[in-house]
Amino acid sequence: MNMADARQTFIVESNELLEEMEHALLAVLQEADPSDAVNAIFRAAHTIKGSAGLFGLNFIVDFTHVAESVLDKVRDGSIATDDTIVALLLACRDHIGNLVAAAAAGCDEADADLVSRGAPLLADLSRYLGAAAAPPSEAARDMVVGSQHRASDDPPLRSMPRQDGRAADHWHISLRFGRDVLRNGMDPLSFLRYLNTLGTITAIATLPDALPSLRDMDAESCYLGFEIALRSSATKVAIEGAFEFVLDDCLVHILPPESKVSEYIDLIGMLGSPGDDAAVRLGDILVRCGSLTRRELDDALRLQQGDTPAPLGALLVEQRSVQQPVVEAALTRQKHLKDGKAAESQSVRVDAEKLDQLVDLVGELITASATAALAGNGLQSAALREAHSTLGGLVQQVRDSVLQLRMVKIGATFNRFQRVVHDVSREIGKDIALVIRGEETELDKTVVEKIADPLTHLVRNSMDHGIEPVAVRAERGKPARGTVTLNAYHDAGSIVIEVGDDGGGLSREKILAKAIERGLVDAGKTFSDAEIYGLVFEPGFSTAEQITNLSGRGVGMDVVKRNINSLRGAISIDSRPGQGTTVTVRLPLTLAIINGFQVAVGHSIFVLPLDAIEECVEFREEGLRDYTELRGQVLPFIRLRERFAVRGPVGARQSIVVVRHGAQRFGLIVDRLLGEAQAVIKPLAPMFAHLQGISGSSILGSGDVALILDVAALADQAVSNRDGGRNQRELAAHD
Repeated sequence: MNMADARQTFIVESNELLEEMEHALLAVLQEADPSDAVNAIFRAAHTIKGSAGLFGLNFIVDFTHVAESVLDKVRDGSIATDDTIVALLLACRDHIGNLVAAAAAGCDEADADLVSRGAPLLADLSRYLGAAAAPPSEAARDMVVGSQHRASDDPPLRSMPRQDGRAADHWHISLRFGRDVLRNGMDPLSFLRYLNTLGTITAIATLPDALPSLRDMDAESCYLGFEIALRSSATKVAIEGAFEFVLDDCLVHILPPESKVSEYIDLIGMLGSPGDDAAVRLGDILVRCGSLTRRELDDALRLQQGDTPAPLGALLVEQRSVQQPVVEAALTRQKHLKDGKAAESQSVRVDAEKLDQLVDLVGELITASATAALAGNGLQSAALREAHSTLGGLVQQVRDSVLQLRMVKIGATFNRFQRVVHDVSREIGKDIALVIRGEETELDKTVVEKIADPLTHLVRNSMDHGIEPVAVRAERGKPARGTVTLNAYHDAGSIVIEVGDDGGGLSREKILAKAIERGLVDAGKTFSDAEIYGLVFEPGFSTAEQITNLSGRGVGMDVVKRNINSLRGAISIDSRPGQGTTVTVRLPLTLAIINGFQVAVGHSIFVLPLDAIEECVEFREEGLRDYTELRGQVLPFIRLRERFAVRGPVGARQSIVVVRHGAQRFGLIVDRLLGEAQAVIKPLAPMFAHLQGISGSSILGSGDVALILDVAALADQAVSNRDGGRNQRELAAHD
């Protein structure tokens, strides 16, 4: 992987971590024990900071470091987890997202706008720290380390005095020079002087325990050892390098300060990948995180190959090369990487554009297969028919598999609204909770991407004009906290999304009065609840007495309906005064390929989604009515010939296709039933966007174009017919 690819991976993973961070922040105040959520927030910030340091993105490192310092105080209980700190950290999360976006655009430093937007956040963070938190040093950036962690105690510096009680926060170096170091022309004192250039030796103890008696002492031999406390930002490899020329002739054990231990543990969680064979070896994990040098690993491996082999981790701890907590973390990471490597072949990240291209190719394959079948019908070959039957089955399996690849869970979209509810409830001064159900429900990723904006508008409307103020809820005997509910489920080949609230509900009388005032309906007519509530989708319609930043219920709802209709979906409202309102959105599972049922009217062919069809029965003309009776129930119907002005003679034997849309059942009168066929959905050209009842088109095997019917729009017309509406032909006949 080159640097550009690695940087792109950093961008993708950072955005995923930011989503996790936001989700955890929103959960902090909802949980009795928020420690797990706080730890998840800290890990996300720490990982982003560390990864940014690898690419020299210091503008991300510097800001995230300050936020991480505050998070560390939240983690140890020094700062209480209240609504104020959560709001600040959410704002910091957003700013880190902006910084990552700048890095994705190729920036290696923040521009003036980003700096100015981050300055107030840094000031607010610094108030929690008591002073502005200094950004990590350049050396710390190079090592990709974090700050202010806590870990298990290191062994104390043996035979060495502590200074200010903080010697254990320094590097601990145990040094035993070899007997022949002087004979080899080396001066032990020079190594100590050089070590002092890497930092500051704050304490040193000379160990004479290896000195023999005066009678046995050799003046040319070295018997001294040292225990050294070194304050330094250098890496373990750099400190070991100070003794490069005598490593073969002495014993050196280097233990990091306490603060380094947790940094190594965090780095272990960041290093390695399932596809890297070296990454799953314990020694390589410890070397790559910086807690172990290559020389220490080689020495331990040689010792492990002796007569009494022992686990590598135990040897390293026994030799005082690595602390026990670091080894335990590395063993845990090793197991995780091995499991990940085993599972690597089971999942792979695919670029969305490539997946869309594959779906398009499968669509062309379906059309080509239909063309081949049509051409083969005239050859009267049983073998050819059998071969094509097999091919058709395989094509359908490929289609189903490809469409399944595009299916994603709607839970990720629903979870974004946790932040919307949190921010809006603070803005309007209401206590509102979001309840999510059906987050495991799957639908096409294209539908998910396009439904987010309409859902945002619906959720914000429910909060602003659905949920009552706390005082009003108290008067009505309701809980002070209002609830907005997002629910999703599958129904008859569609996905249904419900946005509900337990607020005051819609005022039927107020809506009707406003509609009469605007001339949308005639006074004195009787309307059903569904018809009256449907008036809020009229452009600019609103009963709100005051216009807020969130808009009144109805303002913009026409845009919501238009966007839903563009997805071949439908939207409806059900409301109960004093109890709440539920907006129901019904969408197709996919916008690419459907199992269709072809019908003919004259020389025109139409396609219906197969999942919407209940049955087909013979139609018998019963005067000029737009409804019939089916097994004792009234069934409204639509004559497709008249609906779309199809010319030509009427079929000798017409049929009625019974279609269900939600709770509504109606019929479509057609001339001929052509049977099931897969349909590749092609969008209509912009010049035909105004057509009602048509949602798209499909190319048949013959090369002709079939129109795909919009079941939702036709259902609305059928309801109108059932409730007394008449088509133009009937009205003309009575006139």
